[in-house]
Amino acid sequence: MSTTITEKDLPTGLTPQEAVEQAYSHELADVANKLVRGLPVLIECDKELAPYLFMNVRDRLRQHKLQCVYLDGRQREQQQGAMPMGLIGTMIAQLRDAVRGATERRVVVLPHLDLLTTSQGGLTGEAREVIPLLYENPELVWLGFKDPSFPLPKVIENLFPHWLSILGTSRNRLRHLITQKESRKFGKDFSPWQLYKYVSGVNAVRLRRLLSTLEGEDYPADPKRAYAQLRQATLNGQMEIPSVDLEKDIGGYTKVKQKLKSEILDTLQKRDKATDPDEVSRLEELIPRGMIFWGPPGTGKTYFAKAIAASIGAAITIVSGPELKSKWVGESEENLRQIFHKARQSAPSIIVFDELDSFATARGTYTGSGVEHSMVNQLLTEMDGFHKDELVFVVGTTNFVESLDPALLRPGRFEFHIHIPYPDDEDRKAIFEIYNKKMKLQFDDAALEYAVNRTGNRYMTPTGTAFSGDHINAICRAVARLRMRDPEIKKDDPTTPKIIEKALTEFDEKVELHEKDLPVVATHESGHFLVSIFCPNHAPPEKVTIQSDMPWAPFFTQFKHEKKRIGMSRAEMLDMLAVLYGGIEAERLLVGEVSTGASGMGHPGSDLSRASELAELMVEVCGMSNLAAPLRSFHDHKGDRAVLSGSMAEAIDRQVNTIIVEAQARAAAILAKHKADLLKIRDELMEKKTIEGERTKEIIEELRKKYPKDVGAPGPEVKLGAGAGTTTAVPVEATPAPKKKKDE
Repeated sequence: MSTTITEKDLPTGLTPQEAVEQAYSHELADVANKLVRGLPVLIECDKELAPYLFMNVRDRLRQHKLQCVYLDGRQREQQQGAMPMGLIGTMIAQLRDAVRGATERRVVVLPHLDLLTTSQGGLTGEAREVIPLLYENPELVWLGFKDPSFPLPKVIENLFPHWLSILGTSRNRLRHLITQKESRKFGKDFSPWQLYKYVSGVNAVRLRRLLSTLEGEDYPADPKRAYAQLRQATLNGQMEIPSVDLEKDIGGYTKVKQKLKSEILDTLQKRDKATDPDEVSRLEELIPRGMIFWGPPGTGKTYFAKAIAASIGAAITIVSGPELKSKWVGESEENLRQIFHKARQSAPSIIVFDELDSFATARGTYTGSGVEHSMVNQLLTEMDGFHKDELVFVVGTTNFVESLDPALLRPGRFEFHIHIPYPDDEDRKAIFEIYNKKMKLQFDDAALEYAVNRTGNRYMTPTGTAFSGDHINAICRAVARLRMRDPEIKKDDPTTPKIIEKALTEFDEKVELHEKDLPVVATHESGHFLVSIFCPNHAPPEKVTIQSDMPWAPFFTQFKHEKKRIGMSRAEMLDMLAVLYGGIEAERLLVGEVSTGASGMGHPGSDLSRASELAELMVEVCGMSNLAAPLRSFHDHKGDRAVLSGSMAEAIDRQVNTIIVEAQARAAAILAKHKADLLKIRDELMEKKTIEGERTKEIIEELRKKYPKDVGAPGPEVKLGAGAGTTTAVPVEATPAPKKKKDE
């Protein structure tokens, strides 16, 4: 069987009743059969569909001479002088008459069960009067209609041993629900299977209404207009169709894009082009319906979900996890039910649960009201209820994927996991290029390179995180505002590195050094600068300044940026320690005393605190000493040092102290040997305030020619006993490398 059909195979006209028969004939025949056998049935369907389903079932029951009583609450006749009753009052009166006046078997139809329940599934005051009537007469057979938006209390559910859910239409029946005239709006090669993607959640009555109102020419070369009309008409609630292009609007993240394309988008594209129903079904089995996008804040997790939706023409709704919670019993679960129901009606669709971890953490770990447990169960129920031909996807975004309930992560639920990290150099460059074009910032090549480096892993945001896509967007908007308000920047002037830095730091409080502090600060930074040149395993210096425009770093030494690596060797870590002590040892050598610069007055990012952390890491985690680490963990799950025996703690401290003392002595020896060069660099720095670029390269080359055995040759290995001299791969995340690659 092919997925395309000819126009002559389609009906010439359809009434709503005929459409219902064509769409649900098998289901309704089963309902009538059960009612004839005396078995109550509950049908879950849209309100607008219920009257047509009833008429179809009524006609079938007439063949068995079984009478139907339809309790719709409308007053048939009113006695003169009687007080008028409302809908519920009339319905209760009708129900009482039907129950107590019936002597033979009949089917009693309850089309408004939702009027008897609250939004949380509880009973209304009127319902308490109705419940006894429902169980009073055993000769009655009940046919109830339930709105998907309202849960039913157990006492009413128990009345119906048989349930039928009619949501949307079946793909195999869609060809019987479109007329020849309507099919012409979709071109000559009309495929009901292609159309089904846009109407899978629409019931037959509503579908007929939508198709009959299509506008446009017959047999268009491109049927996009007809599909767009349907797509817009099927949007529900806060569903929207985004216009985010995966390539044009999202910069960088090549691997993330490749995974999304190969795992999801390409499979969907093959499914849409398939002409064999069996092939379509096979491809649908391969598509993951639940996805977890995890990573730090601001990296574009929701933006990627929007790009997927735009790529497949899906509607999207973004739900905040905390907003789903309610203090009222049952309301949180009802919120979830409503969201999934609207998404199914608007299929193809994507539900994005932002901050999924706010309610879907592992069950048994909750510290809140306990409603999260019920919400997780409801979410699992909804996801397990997906039909394979329903294009409804669920995306959960989180910063803490490890905290999610394991039941959510198993295959069949959120089985597709993708990490969206902070952007690397290439990613940031691509993101800057996109905003440069959109905002017309006119970055020149130098500005673009500066922007990429200025947001690299040597720098941190004021909140202490790396730069994300959101931060880059904020930087570009700041540049655009500066270009508008600064009279010195003409409209056609390019954006320079100076403009970028001004936009970043214009209104920040700047630190101005006192004249007496200049020699000490210059000496300190020159010490870092010089020691790094004579440490062959350390990145060479690129810039040293004592007059920075950056308020968070008024003076610093910057080193050449290296690509992200898997780990670091012991020799590299020892060189880092020596460079960290270069500042304080230079002060000791030239000034004769030590300032508070290296300690940062207790700041956790200071030279001395970072040196201590690095030495502790080498001993306690990386096994770079004669201790047996990490055969036994020296830390608890919080990262604090565990309770150790006195001898073990003393042994650890001794090893850490040895590494630090040796690094300090090494830095002092380098500076003492090259004191004249240190003075020369210090004096130049005090005069120029900044040494960078070509001048830095000249200094390194001069020292290399002057001391060919020292510059470019490995330094002496520090011997610490067993295990010394080994190279250990250190996870980047565990390495306390300088966050800004600067030393203060």
